Parts: sequence; C-alpha cells; structure tokens
Amino acid sequence: MDNKLFEILACPCCKGALKFERDSKELICRPCGLAYPIRDDIPVMLENEARTLSAEERVD
Repeated sequence: MDNKLFEILACPCCKGALKFERDSKELICRPCGLAYPIRDDIPVMLENEARTLSAEERVD
C-alpha cells in the first residue's frame, strides 16, 4: 500500500488514526474496535465491511 495514502487515511467512524497490519492486510482502529480490509492494495473503508476486533486484539 502506498505510504502517502496511509498517512492521510482516518477511521470513517471516529476519524482517529489507523494502524497498518502488514500480515493481515488490514487497517486497525483500536478505539472503535474495527479492522478495515485492504483488497488489491485498496483500503475498504466501509463500516459494514470491517471486522470487529477480538478483546485480545484491542489491547495489543
């Protein structure tokens, strides 16, 4: 994923910072507890496409 794009992306729900998880190809918002998928190098920033983080993932 392009680093410049990552720098300007924010969580669509809370407008907070996102953490890029290279292994899972997701953008993580810990305050919202959501993981947004990246498909074909394109972040899917839709709440209904996001995965809910487990309790363990929220504290990492």
